[in-house]
Amino acid sequence: MQHRLLINLSFLLTRPTGTTTYALNLLPYLQKLQPTLLVAENISGYDCYPVPAGQTAEQGAKGHLRRLLWTQFQLPKIYQKLKSQVLFCPLPEASLSNECSSVVMFHDLIPLRFPKRFSPITLYQRYYVPQVLQQARHIVCNSQATADDIVDFYQIPASKITPIPLAHDRIHFRYLNLPTRNYFLYIGRQDPYKNLHRLIAAFAALPKDYELWLAGPTDTRYTPALQAQVEELGITHQVKFLNYVNYQELPSIINQAIALVFPSLWEGFGFPVLEAMACGTPVITSNISSLPEVAGDAAILINPYNIEEITEAMRLIATNSELRSHLSTQGIARANLFSWEKTGNATVEVLSRYL
Repeated sequence: MQHRLLINLSFLLTRPTGTTTYALNLLPYLQKLQPTLLVAENISGYDCYPVPAGQTAEQGAKGHLRRLLWTQFQLPKIYQKLKSQVLFCPLPEASLSNECSSVVMFHDLIPLRFPKRFSPITLYQRYYVPQVLQQARHIVCNSQATADDIVDFYQIPASKITPIPLAHDRIHFRYLNLPTRNYFLYIGRQDPYKNLHRLIAAFAALPKDYELWLAGPTDTRYTPALQAQVEELGITHQVKFLNYVNYQELPSIINQAIALVFPSLWEGFGFPVLEAMACGTPVITSNISSLPEVAGDAAILINPYNIEEITEAMRLIATNSELRSHLSTQGIARANLFSWEKTGNATVEVLSRYL
């Protein structure tokens, strides 16, 4: 039997973040191409081919390394054994052997925009990813901002790249008509490019009536410095480090926030912005990278390097109920323009060219 389309899901996480969310939401729309999934744990309703477990970010650098070695040395053998025509990788990872014809998804160039000395991820994007992209038959990405980055950083021709916006779970992230509480919300990791130190400084300039909730996994590299900043500013009782928030709990936390504040210095797409808009929660976000593509005119766009501008946007939303209501209505309408069906069908169209 010929398995024409292979989908490499060896990276899937048990606690979904952006890339895992993307891949799992895409699958139902790719089913019409009758794919074979390369996956550690079978996914019901699909033809699955087993791959080794323990090759993900949940195992840290060792997990990444195991997956990259498997991708180079075992994946080509599987591709040949299953007589495949194309390999779709929801990450920019593929065998560098000429035996595999690949289409890859590229999410962002953040490790090169904000490089960390001796970071394996920076080295990965600097030396491995360009070879994958050069060799791929085609590249899909999540925004025009990311497509432009691929052209600028890697000198890949724009004709080889198709930007396909992502989406959100419409059943999960929706307006729940819950009372607004007195907190601003941030969702995401705590890496420096997420700009939390400026967000905390901006929040500290507000009256003491409000709280700031930081939802996302704490990180021993960055969280202590943020906690020290909070303490130094005398706002310990106002700032909550929530750690990782269960997916089921997110909608109610988003719905009850005064606003989502997401002043990131760069994003390939920006799921939290879209999910908050879908919940009818006002959004304050950056006026750079892909974030204006997601938010359109349904959010307050700020210069993320300007602390006073972030403070003023938060103050404005907190004190102006008409503005909150307007942004809520605009956000829901904007979020309705995005759907996994659109994302999936556009991806099917690209993959079908190579089958």
